[in-house]
Amino acid sequence: MNEFMKQAKVPGFRPGKNVPESILLSYVGKQNVLKATVESVLKRTLPHAMSSVTGRALRDSVRIATKFSDMEKDYSSHNSLRYDVIVDVAPEVKWIPDNGYKNLKIIVELDSDINAKGASEKELRRRQKSLGTLRIVTDRGLQIGDVVVLDISATKIDKDKSNVQNIPDAESKGFHFDTEDGDKVLPGFLNSIIGIQQGEKKSFPLVFPESWSQASLRGVHAQFTVEYKELFYRDMPELDDSLADKLLPGCTTLQQVKDSLFQKCLEVEQMAKDQATDNAILDQLTKMVEVDIPQSLFEEQGRQLYGAKLLEIQANMKLNEQQLASLSSPKAVNEYLENQKENITKMIKQNLAVGDIFKRENLQFSTEELVKEVENSITEFKRHKQEYDEERVRDQVQEVLEGAKVLEWLREHAEIQYITR
Repeated sequence: MNEFMKQAKVPGFRPGKNVPESILLSYVGKQNVLKATVESVLKRTLPHAMSSVTGRALRDSVRIATKFSDMEKDYSSHNSLRYDVIVDVAPEVKWIPDNGYKNLKIIVELDSDINAKGASEKELRRRQKSLGTLRIVTDRGLQIGDVVVLDISATKIDKDKSNVQNIPDAESKGFHFDTEDGDKVLPGFLNSIIGIQQGEKKSFPLVFPESWSQASLRGVHAQFTVEYKELFYRDMPELDDSLADKLLPGCTTLQQVKDSLFQKCLEVEQMAKDQATDNAILDQLTKMVEVDIPQSLFEEQGRQLYGAKLLEIQANMKLNEQQLASLSSPKAVNEYLENQKENITKMIKQNLAVGDIFKRENLQFSTEELVKEVENSITEFKRHKQEYDEERVRDQVQEVLEGAKVLEWLREHAEIQYITR
């Protein structure tokens, strides 16, 4: 009533002056006073009610389960108020076996393409080829080192050859095929066309391997038909010191070029190796923990991932306001949450496992690191004109820093074996 007295503009009374309670009640309305009283009680008591889950309650998960109308009736008839609050708390991580993360045995598969020596040699060859000239060949068939222009078509065949279907993704007109890139095409394709002559058409069967990038073609038996259109060979300059500056500006000798390229590829190899190791460790952690994930945590993580995806799209495509609004709609977000349910759940399990290890092993990072990374993240949001919650940004950065410390600790304590595929 005191609050209403300060704010209400009752005819005949100056603002802030005492107004008889009966007149004020008549002016404001008994129902409005009752409603405001219940709201006031909630504001005063909710923090105390929540104190029992301090540090465990998940952000934005607090829900008052009791209907407001029921609280009004209860207070009106009994002059007392009771209400129920539901809140999601940070789930407990159960390790199977207990403390299993302390004895990790990891097998990391590395792609042969990330080998620094091989990659640097390929890069040197690519740069040498860029300095060469393509010359037409008319008097012989296809050899390794040539560039050939082909028309390619392919059909899918059953074992009994009764059902023949085109494979659009394997078709190409005027395809420029560098025979030195034979390892990038379907196994057996290069060997099947070596020696092909101008105007010649060749047909041969191949099977897409189970490791093929396009899942729908894995294991598919196909009949390929290629038609030779044009053939070129590369007239390339000799690799010597005179080419050094053209191969890599600033270099004066061929050895300098080789060393510089090798060093760059070595850095890429190490980054790829570290990333593959981290991924293998995180995958293993996911299999070792059991956890019940609250819906509020699932939705928050999913929205964060979707927000990051939008930032990436915005940076690459410069979306207009209408496109951004469409992609930010509740429908678009909910579709993403549904389609990415498995990935989101996996990421949450990883984050919870990492957070649990961080606490168990008493790992730490400096305040300076946290402040710097928060500032960098906010700068990115501002650059892309995206709204942000500084507290949420801080939490996310803290998660990333915790993850980095935990992965560093796990790499030191795990038994790691590397194999090349």
